[in-house]
Amino acid sequence: MKQSIATKQHTEIALRGKKVLVVGLAKTGISTARFLKQQGAIVTATDILPASRIKGIDELYGAGVDIETGGHSLKHFLNTDLIVVSPGISPDIEPLMQARENGIDIISEIELAFNFIEEPILAIAGTNGKTTTTTLIGKVLGDAGKRVFVGGNIGLPLIEYVMADKKADYLVAEVSSFQLEGIRRFRPHIAILLNITEDHLDRYTSFDEYAAAKFRLFENMDKGDFAIINIDDPTINSQLSTLNSQLCILPFSSSNVLGKGIYCRNGNIVYYAEGKEELYPAGNFRLKGTHNMENIMAAIVAARICGVPKDKILKSIEEFNGLPHRMEFVKEINGVAYYNDSKGTNIGALQKSLVGMNSPVILIAGGKDKGGDYRVLKDLIRKKVKLLILLGEAKNKMKDALGDCTETRLVESLSEAVTVAAKRAAAGDVVLLSPACSSFDMFKNYEERGELFRREVMGLEGRG
Repeated sequence: MKQSIATKQHTEIALRGKKVLVVGLAKTGISTARFLKQQGAIVTATDILPASRIKGIDELYGAGVDIETGGHSLKHFLNTDLIVVSPGISPDIEPLMQARENGIDIISEIELAFNFIEEPILAIAGTNGKTTTTTLIGKVLGDAGKRVFVGGNIGLPLIEYVMADKKADYLVAEVSSFQLEGIRRFRPHIAILLNITEDHLDRYTSFDEYAAAKFRLFENMDKGDFAIINIDDPTINSQLSTLNSQLCILPFSSSNVLGKGIYCRNGNIVYYAEGKEELYPAGNFRLKGTHNMENIMAAIVAARICGVPKDKILKSIEEFNGLPHRMEFVKEINGVAYYNDSKGTNIGALQKSLVGMNSPVILIAGGKDKGGDYRVLKDLIRKKVKLLILLGEAKNKMKDALGDCTETRLVESLSEAVTVAAKRAAAGDVVLLSPACSSFDMFKNYEERGELFRREVMGLEGRG
């Protein structure tokens, strides 16, 4: 079932002597500025943070990059040939809007990197599950002896691959809607869209605008390319007619039998292609839940396109433990199972997590609100959750939306939430941290939040 992999023509863009502005100096911005300098560009970089808070800035000073910190001066945005925007920068900040009005080209780092990449790109997008799927595909291809670069929106930026001497057979890249906003020619050979649910509505003016950014993943793909899509997702399904008719579209479904593609049947995964059926027994998978079955299905299709045999794919999946903070089993105490889903930073992630639960749930949720409508969770909360514990900036908004669905408690800290949950939990229950919110009101990131949850759970036995 191996399909041919077509590499694109090398299309490096000329940068020597060009004035280029890099906006945002987190990891991606630092790497981008380094690369541009290596290419002979005249590089300016700008960030709203003070220099003392920017990791790696000394390297840019040493390379001769002109750096502005503590704000964005309009003159830099208007006196340049090209602007490369880091993922965390809103496209609607005033200097960018004025640069756009003045006809200055504005691109993202993945667009810049694409112009210097010849190898096939596997790009994974979606509101939820993309990091797990990206990591799993990288493992499957690597275990099969392929030379693989895994990065993009996780790990190393794509531009780091361009600068590296070691080349790969495949680039497996997680891509975000923020990165896709700034593409022009970016064209993956295999593109996976896992789902589109409400997220980042504090950045986008509407859900439709957010969904449109996700769908840009496919806009440059053509004959010989592959689109792997979740046919169960209503937003994705409604946009299928917009895809290039020359694309090979391979759907996956966790709830319907398909005549082509991959689906679940009797708890196992069935891949049907070229008139043949392959069965992937799921009994030994360490990843659990409907959402992880979808991630696995997407990974199987991608690996088969790349020529990995079924037995090697199955072995790699069975060995894969999943990632920290993503439905991570922490511990069972007195018959109560504790799960850390701190990466569940949006409503869709919480939906998927609850759907996969077959035991009564004590749910810990809340954090920094991202603009979604929590009322879509009402039916699941009624069916699955025996106690809802809310914290963070969003707790009152969430209580207003969901408080009539089940018993609800408001708390001031994650430590208090775990204590309350432990006191109320009975054998057979699940205590689940799945916030449906970002962490930035109380924590540095979702990792810090998840690590505190782990520590609090591990300390429960010591407290009796």
